[in-house]
Amino acid sequence: MSDKTAIKTDAAPAPLPVFSQGVRKGPLLQVSGQGSMEPGTGAFVHEGDVKAQTRRTLENVRAILEAGGASVEDVLMFRCYLTKREDFGPMNEAYEEFVQEHCPSGVLPSRTTVFVDLPLPQMLVEIDALAAVD
Repeated sequence: MSDKTAIKTDAAPAPLPVFSQGVRKGPLLQVSGQGSMEPGTGAFVHEGDVKAQTRRTLENVRAILEAGGASVEDVLMFRCYLTKREDFGPMNEAYEEFVQEHCPSGVLPSRTTVFVDLPLPQMLVEIDALAAVD
């Protein structure tokens, strides 16, 4: 049985002390939900701009994937959480640009999008990822 390993990187915001940025077990890598915090400072950025928040959030996810030995190309599933239905279009635009840029195979990850309340009132989007690592 393979060991479970916490993934940590300074290239993404530090997590709360009750969870890891990511966890790898065998070929699977799960990235915890990320928001639009700046790595290093933890400062929340792009308040009120869901498209910019989505891009920053996806860059945080990508940093954790890379720290765990994966890439966006290895992602099987993204889960996107939005606070407002009207933000779906701009979030989807930023998401599409990101996956087109980082999935050269053209095989796009699966995705689920749901509408929820998020932990911070200024958070418009949160995204997590599940990847299979070679």
